[in-house]
Amino acid sequence: MRVKIDAVPDSPSFPEAVDVVVIGGGIIGTSVTYELAKRGVAVALFEKGVMAGEQSSRNWGWVRQQNRDLYELPMAMYSLQCWSELGEEIGRDLGFRRSGILYGTTEAADLAKWENWGKQAKNIGFHSQILSAKEVQERIGGKTSWLGGVWSPTDGRAEPSQAVPALAIGAQKLGANIQQRCAVRGLDISAGRVTGVWTERGLVKASKVILCGGAWSSRFCSRYGIDLPSANILGTAFKTTVAPQVTEGCLSVPGLAIRRRLDGSYTVAISGRGQLDLAPQNLRYATRFYPMYRSKIAKKLKIRLNGSFFSGPEAAGSWSMDGISPFEKIRVLDPAADKQILREAIAKMVHEFPQLQGIAVDHAWGGWIDTTPDLVPVIDEISQIPGLIVASGFSGHGFGIGPGAGKLCAQMVMHDQPYTDLSPYRLSRFDRGNAIREPQMM
Repeated sequence: MRVKIDAVPDSPSFPEAVDVVVIGGGIIGTSVTYELAKRGVAVALFEKGVMAGEQSSRNWGWVRQQNRDLYELPMAMYSLQCWSELGEEIGRDLGFRRSGILYGTTEAADLAKWENWGKQAKNIGFHSQILSAKEVQERIGGKTSWLGGVWSPTDGRAEPSQAVPALAIGAQKLGANIQQRCAVRGLDISAGRVTGVWTERGLVKASKVILCGGAWSSRFCSRYGIDLPSANILGTAFKTTVAPQVTEGCLSVPGLAIRRRLDGSYTVAISGRGQLDLAPQNLRYATRFYPMYRSKIAKKLKIRLNGSFFSGPEAAGSWSMDGISPFEKIRVLDPAADKQILREAIAKMVHEFPQLQGIAVDHAWGGWIDTTPDLVPVIDEISQIPGLIVASGFSGHGFGIGPGAGKLCAQMVMHDQPYTDLSPYRLSRFDRGNAIREPQMM
């Protein structure tokens, strides 16, 4: 493992039957499980590897509302409130601090975009502050002459390696059953609807199944003829050595995104940089992703052909319930970091902030980000298989909005009134013949 994650113990007994099975132990799966357990629902969470082993421990740790797609903003706002309460509820530190997020730019187009977004966001109830050149220079400092920026003081940060395990342990204390290193191979279906799951350790009966499999969700769905358009993008991030403070919270400027960590180091990435592999899944959904590929968002992606064509979450091929599944062959997706990104990011940090001279990479990692064509997640009950809910395609935003997504899924299970409109998250928006919306804000 290239990341260090707090350990979560498995529940002592293996369940034979529950009300709800959750597949996937990332931020979405653990948030759903916690919300259901709070309501007294008998819920079991199955993770093929370890809690937060994949993207949920490899993200930047930003918890933001600023610059969200307006469809996502209500969920982001609800999630921020949840983040403020979860630590006290669970009795564990999730690393959450409401220390603000700051964006700086040298481009007038960025300022115009942020200002326009801010006017629309106010109608939803979110307020941020456009900064003048002088104001952003005072906040960021650095060697660049900034044209302006945007500041969201109510946004925050958290520690991914702490937060997801804390949610899992919190759910356990409320009665949830947690099983790691136990893959769900497929669904048990009777009379056309879900009646449980087949795991590598046998059948578990349930009337509802919530798929939160991240990069693996689309391949799982393909076994049942469900089209879940998803492209997995490989991102790189790293933790630095301990260094002087240049920001208390999160900072994004061209060519650099950093988060101050609790131990005095930084989590660092370069926004928009990543790798897209030519694999059966990506080729299958290529036309659905055309609006994204032609947008500025995709300009910095490397396109490669490698071993993912034959194995992993984007490969083709079927499997049986009584044989080893693809999910067991790769317990944890643990790709290497892009060394070029590491070099560029460190050089940018030292150039911009000379007081960071001597800073180095402590450890680095790659992570597969499950991405939809419009960069908005799918949270929906699948009509052709009643009882199956998919919560996936969070497009790199899942960590920040995970608690809100968990709440929505729990409300769907309990048939409660959702706190926000679910229509933007319907899978049917990607049906063939429908116009796919070009990605908005990141």
